[in-house]
Amino acid sequence: MERVRKYILEKAMKNKIYITTPIYYVNDKPHIGHAYTTILADVLARYHKAEGDNVFFLTGLDEHGQKVQQAAQERNLSEQAHCDDLAPRFTQLWEKLEIQNTDFIRTTENRHIKVVQNALQKVYDAGDIYADEYEGWYSVSEERFITKTEKESGAFRDVKKLKERNWFFKMSKYQQKLIDHINDNPDFIQPEHRKNEVLGFLKQPLGDLCISRPKERMSWGIEIPFDKDYVTYVWFDALLNYITGIGYGVDDEKFKTWWPHVTHLMAKDILTTHCVYWPTMLFSLGISLPKKIFAHGWWLIGKTKMSKSLGNIVDPLDLVDQYGVDAVRYYLMGEMVLGQDANFTVESFIKRYNSDLANDFGNLLNRVSGLIQKNFSGIVPECGQMVKEDEELKQLAKRVNELIIKSIRSLEVHTAIYATMELVRMTNLYLERQAPWKVAKQDLERAATILYVATEALRIAAVQLLPVIPSKAQEVLDILSAKETPSKWGSLVSGVALKTHEALFPRIEVEKE
Repeated sequence: MERVRKYILEKAMKNKIYITTPIYYVNDKPHIGHAYTTILADVLARYHKAEGDNVFFLTGLDEHGQKVQQAAQERNLSEQAHCDDLAPRFTQLWEKLEIQNTDFIRTTENRHIKVVQNALQKVYDAGDIYADEYEGWYSVSEERFITKTEKESGAFRDVKKLKERNWFFKMSKYQQKLIDHINDNPDFIQPEHRKNEVLGFLKQPLGDLCISRPKERMSWGIEIPFDKDYVTYVWFDALLNYITGIGYGVDDEKFKTWWPHVTHLMAKDILTTHCVYWPTMLFSLGISLPKKIFAHGWWLIGKTKMSKSLGNIVDPLDLVDQYGVDAVRYYLMGEMVLGQDANFTVESFIKRYNSDLANDFGNLLNRVSGLIQKNFSGIVPECGQMVKEDEELKQLAKRVNELIIKSIRSLEVHTAIYATMELVRMTNLYLERQAPWKVAKQDLERAATILYVATEALRIAAVQLLPVIPSKAQEVLDILSAKETPSKWGSLVSGVALKTHEALFPRIEVEKE
């Protein structure tokens, strides 16, 4: 009986999936990098839901810090009014990108302020916070003290020397414990080269973390509970959103449901804060570490990182308005390989759109619907006796389903997409070789089987693509009268009428000089 109970508990634990994006800084205008991480989280969440997993997907905004305070002052607004004015830029974009997040958190919310103050008090009571005077170089742009080496690198803007009393977190106390955890849990930091990067960083003595800012210099932040003259350093505040969103300290049952079954998604430039600051904070709080931290690459423009100073930011809203949300989601998910940088160009976007979406997926729909309309009055025909070629396509669809499940578990979304598009391409090839338009003249029953098999493969591909291109994939399923069908072979119902439709993805014609 105990063995059965343990099995049931373990199975239930495996079905809990908690996915987070980084908490985006409210002063930044959303760009393609923000869109990528959020769409990635959404696609993973949708895939897991399709597999029957219980999913919680959190995203949100970091609204404290010196840059927010300065920007609000320049606009002659209160900091809260400034944040309230900017926050809709993100929520409106997520709506336009068809993001289905479970919760959206802002660090100015009372629920988060309470968690931060309670966490600070708990860490302080544990003896892991102390006061000290520190003199060093401070980067206003990064809102943190930097080393002399970092200053001399020229990578930090608006640097000045500061000497002030602050509160420090004993991060160094947990250095060896963190190293041991990383070595004992090879999947904790992914991809592998990012894990090695963090371990390399931890070979040097780990200093303690300054977690306060004096109010006389910077007042916009969460007040330190044990010293009213200070506010909390923005990273110590922001990282705690991951436990605020699932009820830490308020709803213990909810928190235990989702933690630590979490995958943190982020770009590689905030690897240290998530793989060093965050775990040591959790150690001090007595909370187990997250299951996985995944750092993806950057989106480059002409092999150069996007930046406001270079003026090469790509606005995802412009792309959506011009090409449609599904095309944007498909490109971003298919173009970036796990853990590597990706180069955005309009040329590569149009090439992938025309090749994959217009020529392969959209064309397959046009072919089967046109042939069924011509030979069977638009009614899905019966599937007769299947021959070797039919069975091969059926088995390919089954293998693709299995590969997708495996790819999503390892966060290789691009591999899942490639596998589905291979099924689409092989189905187009199957049609060319079987030539149902010719067969129908001599053997209508065989032509019916060919078209059923091809249409069923198309339906399965549409189901597989639902997490990536939800609107267009759903449109295909509606045309086939196959809404809410599984990716299991044989779920296409014969005898139903296909709905008329326009071109799914009209080709983008590029003017030639």
